[in-house]
Amino acid sequence: MAPIIRHLTIAPGDRQSACDLLSAETGLSRSKIKEAMAKGAVWLEKKKGKRRRLRRATAIPQTGNILTLYYDETLLALVPPGARCLHDQGHYSVWHKPAGLMSQGTEYGDHCSLLRQAELFFHPQRLVFLVHRLDREAEGLMLIAHSKEAAGKLSTLFQQNLIRKSYLVEVRGNLFAREETKIDIPLDNKPAQTEYQVLSHDPRSNTSKAVVRIKTGRLHQIRRHFDLIGFPVMGDPRYGSGNKTSRGLQLIAAELLYICPFTERETVFSLL
Repeated sequence: MAPIIRHLTIAPGDRQSACDLLSAETGLSRSKIKEAMAKGAVWLEKKKGKRRRLRRATAIPQTGNILTLYYDETLLALVPPGARCLHDQGHYSVWHKPAGLMSQGTEYGDHCSLLRQAELFFHPQRLVFLVHRLDREAEGLMLIAHSKEAAGKLSTLFQQNLIRKSYLVEVRGNLFAREETKIDIPLDNKPAQTEYQVLSHDPRSNTSKAVVRIKTGRLHQIRRHFDLIGFPVMGDPRYGSGNKTSRGLQLIAAELLYICPFTERETVFSLL
């Protein structure tokens, strides 16, 4: 089935539930609409306020409200891998995101996202705010804020490069053969700097492992930089050649080091 997008403005006197309205509009069964709502594929826009996901099937929209359904049967059928909560600080929590899990959802749903898993993890539920991102194909450490205050403080740390992020990568080729341990190549017409320390080289597979730190945060910076110098990240589905592997993208956000804005103590979480 091709994806379906429907926008429905609630008419005066229409007192049906959101589920019934969308079922009648699309011809989809009520059970399919309920599933789509539970997985974040239905949005409600009021005359005032931001558009938000509508999950409660029995909700009755008001006159003038706009219901939007983004229905993709294939996406809704996906079973996401589960993330692990490593630490609960109260104001924020630390998570190990597996490869294949998005950081946040899309218009078509959020059940395959870390943000939604974090929202469902705590009882009672807490607010969740994304303060940084990690590629869907990559695994590693992520922070989730649980208040606007925490989101603001953590976002400031990331924006001011006050959180030292270290990554573990496996690339094709012998990185020891490269004299430099820095990559200074602009990306998207903006400065981009990557530094790394080679850990090992396996001559049998001709792959190297390295710990990487980035001083800028360009889109897919590590993946693009290593591809540009001829050492593509193993398992990268987008960049490089001769680097395919069934093990998936070999890029892990392995360490976060920062001064906690609430305890004012140096804090480190590491998978290294």
